[in-house]
This record gives sequence, C-alpha cells and structure tokens, in this order.
Amino acid sequence: MTNTAISSAAASVSNYYFSDKLKEINELQKNGNKIINLGIGNPDLAPPEEVTKILSNLSLEKNVHAYQNYNGIFELRKAFADWYMKYFKVKLNPENEILPLQGSKAGIMHISMAFLNKNDKVLIPDPAYPAYKSATEIAGALPVIYDLKKSKNRLPDLDELNKKDLSKVKIMWINYPNMPTGKNASRVFFSELINFASENKILVCNDNPYSFILNENCLSLLSAENAFNNAVELNSLSKSHNIAGWRIGALFGNSKYINAVKKIQTNITSGMFLPLQKAAIKALYIDRQWYKNLNKIYTERRKTVWKILDKLNCKYDKHTSGMFVWAEIPDKFKTGYDFSDFLLYKHSIFVTPGGIFGSNGNKYIRISLCNDINTLNKILKKLQ
Repeated sequence: MTNTAISSAAASVSNYYFSDKLKEINELQKNGNKIINLGIGNPDLAPPEEVTKILSNLSLEKNVHAYQNYNGIFELRKAFADWYMKYFKVKLNPENEILPLQGSKAGIMHISMAFLNKNDKVLIPDPAYPAYKSATEIAGALPVIYDLKKSKNRLPDLDELNKKDLSKVKIMWINYPNMPTGKNASRVFFSELINFASENKILVCNDNPYSFILNENCLSLLSAENAFNNAVELNSLSKSHNIAGWRIGALFGNSKYINAVKKIQTNITSGMFLPLQKAAIKALYIDRQWYKNLNKIYTERRKTVWKILDKLNCKYDKHTSGMFVWAEIPDKFKTGYDFSDFLLYKHSIFVTPGGIFGSNGNKYIRISLCNDINTLNKILKKLQ
C-alpha cells in the first residue's frame, strides 16, 4: 500500500445512488426474487432501423477505426445545426458553435472544469439530476442550492435569487423539460432568465435531453433574445432516438464558450467513433413521424403508470413531459426512500426515491416509462 490519500475531489462526492442500489437488487434477484425495475430511464425501445444499419455496415469497412477529430466531422455538426433550426428555430454555426460530446453527462463535467475555479459558486436546482452537484464539487466549486417549488411550477424564483449575494456565482444549471418533475419552461421565462443572467454575469447551462419525449413544443434556451451572450445548452440523442449507450450528445452556444470546453475535452477524451458519427447524422435527419410514433408508445405507458400510482394512493401532475412520472407519496410514509423500500420488499417493484434529487424530493418517487405495457400491466395486477 502507498501513502497516497484520495483527493479532495473524490472525497467530496458520494457513490451514485443507482450504482449501490442496483447491487442490492442484483442480490435479491440471485436469491430468487423477480424484481421489476421502474427506476432507471434507460430506453428499452429500438433505435430507428436505418440508423442501426448505417452503424453496422460502416463498422465493417476499412479505415473507419482510427482516431477521429475532436470536433467531430463537419457533417455531424451541420446535422446538429439543421436539427436545431428545424425543431428549435435556433440558428447555429456548425463551424464554431457546436461541440459533439460523448454523452451530455461528460459535457456537464467538462463545462464545470472549463469555467470553475476553487470556491467559485454554482446555482443548482433542487430537485435536480445529481451530476450537476457532483461535477461542481469535483471542480472544487461550491454548490448553492435553489428551490424548484411546486407553487412556482418548478421554475426558479428569480426574485428570490436576486436577494442573494450572487457575486461569486459563475454558473447556473437548469434543466427543461425538467427531470425529475417533468415540468416545462416557457419562452417568456427563458427571456427573463437571460436578463437575470446578464445582470449578474452568470453563465446559464440548460440540460435539454427530454425535448422530444411527450412534449409537443420543443424549446431551447438559446431561442431567447441575447441568449448566446450568457447561455449554453446541452442536448443528447440518448432519449430522443433510443441510443443511450452510444453516448452521443452535443454542446451548443457562443464560440468562446465552445472553445473553452473544447480545451478540456481534448485533454480528457478522444474523437467519437466514425460510424457512430455517421449513424448520428442519419438519426438527426429522421422524419418527424419517428418522434410521433415514439410518443404514442410513451403515452400509453404513462396512462398505465398513472393507474399504478392511483393504486398506490400517490398524487401526480398529468401536465408534464419526459420519460418519467413524478409522484407524491402517501402521507403514511415518511420519505420516498421508505416508500421505495416498501415497494421493493413487499411487491418486488423498484421505483426511484425522490430524495436522491434533493431535499425537495423527499416526499416523492419517480417512475420510469422504460418498461413495456405488458410489464406495467403485470404490476397493476400485482397491486389489485
């Protein structure tokens, strides 16, 4: 053994909740318990067939297995630009305003490393994807938690934030359509947010992977006036095209922000596998009907999840987007962790406790729509 202690960055973060919980579930499975996992947003549906064909066919060709450009091929950046213009009405220059990423989760870390110094502050929503806080702490910065209140439709209260000392805040994370609550922002709110960011000299980062799931109006933060001065946006093909394991995403924004993140990325990762880039291009030009067909399936699944939640005496909002349902637990349970464990040990059903997303999630659970209708109907019968 050496005398080497772990770094302060490693000490500052906990194991990801799912990594530990899935070990427990695997042990239960080994002991003969058939657990139905409603916890993780891991798309179970197939990608577009024409997209997988391109990946398969190109992988057999010679000269495609070499290292690739860190920027991604121009055709991929052009496809991302066309995708954003078609669905978000945002004009992007593929030369310098788009950076392909090996998944947007990597982008969260790269953004944090590109802009944060030790003891800088970062505004992080509660509830929220835990990676925002983890990346902040790994970068040596300080999380400043702000509430997403039900009474405010899960939007940041900008008046409340303006009462705080924001002088050391460098970044503000937002995520709309929101995960885990499923709530949406509006164009009017995004305009107000950009004004807030400009006044306080904050870079706003919108994490936007759920744009196409049960959402009729795709909206980008970059569509707000002057957004390129104070905002960047992450997007991903994981949920919209059922290719989560392929790790294909991108960062969009002003070239000065893109270049800063690119400096970090080029020192940590290499370029994306060429057949993956070519397949992503095909996915980005897929017909609009693909998204409609996908959402028909999710719509039926969500209706069944609502029935399950009715059986469990949970409360939920039907006016949401994304591939999860966020639900308030019955009063007799103290926390979502307690309710999640009750369902796991009593009914062999795993749901995500809302507390992993922050203290405002303590009385909630999150259910994924990534199970087929037959599985969901089995759960309904279980709960009769």
